[in-house]
Amino acid sequence: MMRSLYSGVSGLRIHQTKMDVIGNNIANVNTVGYKSQRVSFSELFYQTTQVASGPSESGTVGGSNAKQIGLGSSVSQISTSVTDRGGAQSTGNALDVMINGESFFVVQDGDANYYTKAGNFTTDGKGDLVTGQGDYVMGYTAKIDEDSGDFYLQKDRLRPISLYGEEYMTTAPAQTMEARITGNIDAQDDAFKTAGSGIVSTKLYVYDSLGNKYGVQFDVSQISTTQYTLRPSTIYLGSDIAEGVQAVLSGDGVNGDGTLTLDFDGTEGTVNNGQANFTLNITDGSANLPAFSQDINVDFSGMTCYGSATNFVANSGDKEGLSAGKEVGKMISLGISADGSVVASYTNGDTVTIGQLATARFSNASGLEKRGDNLFGETLNSGDVTIEVITAAGETMSSGVVEMSNVDLASEFTDMIVTQRGFQANSRVITTSDTMIEELLSLKR
Repeated sequence: MMRSLYSGVSGLRIHQTKMDVIGNNIANVNTVGYKSQRVSFSELFYQTTQVASGPSESGTVGGSNAKQIGLGSSVSQISTSVTDRGGAQSTGNALDVMINGESFFVVQDGDANYYTKAGNFTTDGKGDLVTGQGDYVMGYTAKIDEDSGDFYLQKDRLRPISLYGEEYMTTAPAQTMEARITGNIDAQDDAFKTAGSGIVSTKLYVYDSLGNKYGVQFDVSQISTTQYTLRPSTIYLGSDIAEGVQAVLSGDGVNGDGTLTLDFDGTEGTVNNGQANFTLNITDGSANLPAFSQDINVDFSGMTCYGSATNFVANSGDKEGLSAGKEVGKMISLGISADGSVVASYTNGDTVTIGQLATARFSNASGLEKRGDNLFGETLNSGDVTIEVITAAGETMSSGVVEMSNVDLASEFTDMIVTQRGFQANSRVITTSDTMIEELLSLKR
């Protein structure tokens, strides 16, 4: 009877432990990245009152089994369902990230690295990417190459991901190197009125190497139905006239006064051969502006002289829009791509990868130890850790989404009922054993 008392006590203890785990699972049903736990029981040990014996060699006596009395149960393990994914919840926040796979985010608290599935990140006062508890999210950060001026990822070691570092807030400007004037000139346009007197204008916007935006006005006058003079006239800096700044065309067909005679084929209506490309030199009246270190190539091959409305425009860049130049870019948005790259967008059209989230994989992820705050720590049984970009594991990330808890409420409530009944049954063992002891004590009456 004393054995049954202690067996009942051990049963109460382990069912209480299981209820504690179930309660914790249910409490974290809406915790981002939470991994549910499960309790397994095992027998404690046995008191053997009779060992097993085999049959006699003569065959006169048969064998008998051992007689053992169990002394209760114990908790064999509390396992964590690390590899079971939770549901995806859309947040619309660009800094919320979910891993589509078994890898973990790497975060740093002090000098130690920890691992998490919770991708609900934010930023701190320095612009670093952090968890809600202020742990740094680790990865590879970008640095400007002094020779090319381009950003490149430093993959020599993990660093805290910086989103709003001073070096990332702007991108460098670039001078316009190519431009095009396209469209149609109508020989019968009333704007020309008398040959050589009327003017039709368009404006070409270009950037110098400092990001200043100049507007170069081109005036077109008619010589004949197939010949026109084209010259750059007024130069604007912003909305104001740039005093003392001049623009001059050069190339075959450019007259001594800087005007270009544009010839069209009278049958085809297209620019004659040799009339396609010229260079535009912008000066301050005496020498080239330092910010315009090179002349701008201007392509007129897209001009036509058809019998339709006059409508021609000037655009920076070649046919692919390259070498159009740009102003100083200011960061306007951030996003995280499927490979974990942190991409910044700028007002001048630049997109720059300023960092990349690192991920960790373990040979035995179930061996990780919960450290609170949605973090896991390495143990002797978690195996070797591999730090890499997520695509190396054949996985991806989703931005604007977080992984929710993988707790299954239906299973938890079922386990709760079973655990409650187990606890009640063990309590009955104790009370029944107590009643039996009471009956034994009453024999002396």
